[in-house]
Amino acid sequence: MVGPIVIEKKFMTEKEVKVSKDHVWVGVDDRHVHLGITNYIQGALGSVISVELPDIGDKIEAGEIFAEIESNATVHEFISPISGTVLAVNPLLEEHPTVINEDPYSEGWLIEVRVRDASEIDPLMDMDEYYHFVFETKS
Repeated sequence: MVGPIVIEKKFMTEKEVKVSKDHVWVGVDDRHVHLGITNYIQGALGSVISVELPDIGDKIEAGEIFAEIESNATVHEFISPISGTVLAVNPLLEEHPTVINEDPYSEGWLIEVRVRDASEIDPLMDMDEYYHFVFETKS
């Protein structure tokens, strides 16, 4: 008898993601992507205390708010860099929102999306470009 089939989620590393100027990373796995926030912005927010995300099946649009993250210092709305349908929401975040602070590129992902137009990913920055962008905007 064969045991149950376990499908492992592929989690991203910082070097595998593309990033928007709004500090949202996109990890691509075929036509599905994971969205999360960058290590830089989670550090700027401080300790995350709650997360408001869309529901599974919701449509998100590039350029529109898809997440609201509350920290001990502020509430920040995040803009989606891509359009598509929400396939999954990170179940860890309801009980342990600080996982975003601890591991923003892997366990701290926000949502999984079926991308409507993969060309929306092309103009996003790689991590080196993103860090240059962050340095320039802080100066």
